[in-house]
Amino acid sequence: MHVQPATLPKIAISACLMGAEVRFNGGHKESRLCSRTLTDYFEFVPVCPEVAIGLGIPREPIRLIGDPEHPEAVGTINRETNVTAPLAEYGQKMAAELDDICGYIFMQKSPSCGLERVKVYQANGSPVDGGGRGIFAQAFCALHPDLPVEEDGRLNDPVLRENFLTRVFAYSAWQQLLREGVTRRGLTDFHSRYKYLLMAHNPVQYKTLGNLLGNMGQTDPAELGPRYFSELMAALKKCATRRTHTNVLQHISGYLKQVISPEDKQEMQTVIGQYRHGIVPLVVPLTLLKHHFRQHPDRYIAQQVYLQPHPENLSLRNAI
Repeated sequence: MHVQPATLPKIAISACLMGAEVRFNGGHKESRLCSRTLTDYFEFVPVCPEVAIGLGIPREPIRLIGDPEHPEAVGTINRETNVTAPLAEYGQKMAAELDDICGYIFMQKSPSCGLERVKVYQANGSPVDGGGRGIFAQAFCALHPDLPVEEDGRLNDPVLRENFLTRVFAYSAWQQLLREGVTRRGLTDFHSRYKYLLMAHNPVQYKTLGNLLGNMGQTDPAELGPRYFSELMAALKKCATRRTHTNVLQHISGYLKQVISPEDKQEMQTVIGQYRHGIVPLVVPLTLLKHHFRQHPDRYIAQQVYLQPHPENLSLRNAI
């Protein structure tokens, strides 16, 4: 089963979300999810790029203007203030320094930190459709393409929250493998543990990644590893659905069919059906499965990350 690592995984976070009064108006945007609930499970590293590059508190707000693909960050009052280069350089600097984080939670809509749909204004003052990405976030993410990143507001959605934290723990497990050194055996074992989690998130990529490792041949695992991991993280980005979870629950329950009674089998099918139809959350069929596997242990199932991709006390599967 999933063992809590000795050190907590690190997540970088926009400082205002941890309650730091660093916003342009001297306020904060504390996220209780981050500052109260998740602090038992993660070490947070607060970052405020606007303060870091020397903008004061309080300060004139900045906004993005121009090409949404390559916007400029300028002052809203004094148009001469242009902090595009300092924000981008600070993004690159932090990307190099924060090389041991397993995720990043950004402040939404921020011209420095927003990940998507940040307002970008045209010369006539009207915003461009679709918006853009904050300058700091853009520079940082370009150098950490596989890192799980999410915006604070989206974490209020239970499916997106569970997905993000599942990816953070997967990223952390991979860092552990890198510290031990990537071997053929290590890669195969890692993939074996993630088999059902992958199947739930992205059945197509699950096959592709299996083939990638199946055809490893003489390829150096140190070379194949990063490619495998990039594809794994991309696959996990896709949110699992009730349909794909149901498929995985059926596969896993198949390992019990020789050992449990017809009544227990019937109950298992009923509960999986109730989950599929949205009557009970995912935690219900999983709890029943774990109950049977405690009585009838199976080594292959016991190592599946799917059964416990994050600490149970986070209750992430009670709402999905």
